[in-house]
Amino acid sequence: METTATKDGRSSSYLVLFDWQTDFFIRALEGISDTDAQNRMNTKANHVAWLAGSLVQQRYELANDLTGESHKQQSGELFEHNKGIQEGVGYPSLEQFKADWKKITPIAREALINADAAKLDSKIVMPGMEMTRFEFISFVIYREANCIGQIALWRRLLGYDAMKYM
Repeated sequence: METTATKDGRSSSYLVLFDWQTDFFIRALEGISDTDAQNRMNTKANHVAWLAGSLVQQRYELANDLTGESHKQQSGELFEHNKGIQEGVGYPSLEQFKADWKKITPIAREALINADAAKLDSKIVMPGMEMTRFEFISFVIYREANCIGQIALWRRLLGYDAMKYM
């Protein structure tokens, strides 16, 4: 089993959730066709492909923020600057999103492990708000769980078996 020890103990529980959600993301997408992944079922809801891509983008942003590096997912332009779902746009395959997820996850995980108190307490300024990096990580971990739950619901609405946790 991989370590859950972090430089700052505040992040240890988040690392456990990060690891669970790493696997849950892949399991939630398992078997969904690319056609179904872009089906909004005549609603205004975000479809599976957008949810998946936005989650990948968020992991890249977390890794980039914590490392100071500049990693990019293959279709980042569709999601940069918190861009919402776009009508009439064909989103990439779920396989592409899974590949990008697997690429950035070890980088983000290592950055989360190595974030010390000074890093976690430093501020991030965004349009209209300011928060600490610890608060940013808290939001990211919460949002991952939320979006994976939405994908799990879409599985059922689209006629797929429920997401398997094991």
